[in-house]
Amino acid sequence: MRGPEAEFQSAVIEAAHWHGWRVNHTRTVQIRPGVCATPLQGDSGFPDLVLAHPDRGVIFAELKSARGRLSPEQDRWIRTLVACGAEAYVWRPTDMVTILNRLSRSTQ
Repeated sequence: MRGPEAEFQSAVIEAAHWHGWRVNHTRTVQIRPGVCATPLQGDSGFPDLVLAHPDRGVIFAELKSARGRLSPEQDRWIRTLVACGAEAYVWRPTDMVTILNRLSRSTQ
């Protein structure tokens, strides 16, 4: 990931760390010039970030650019997580104030 999307992701991770969250992100790897893959086992489309805080809960977040669209697999993951009672979001750069508010409070 490069450009504005990478900057947004870095900003979310930095804010999460500042508020005491643990963060997990699986990075894509370049397997040959121009071809990237994310090594995983299981269903594709898992959210970009998993954030955990001992007092503030667990959040699953898919990060998208202002115009980015969810793939069907990403949509399925978000819907499944929410149906299971998990806190799952699709966050965009325009959501930064909402993101910061959520990262700083103790409950949903």
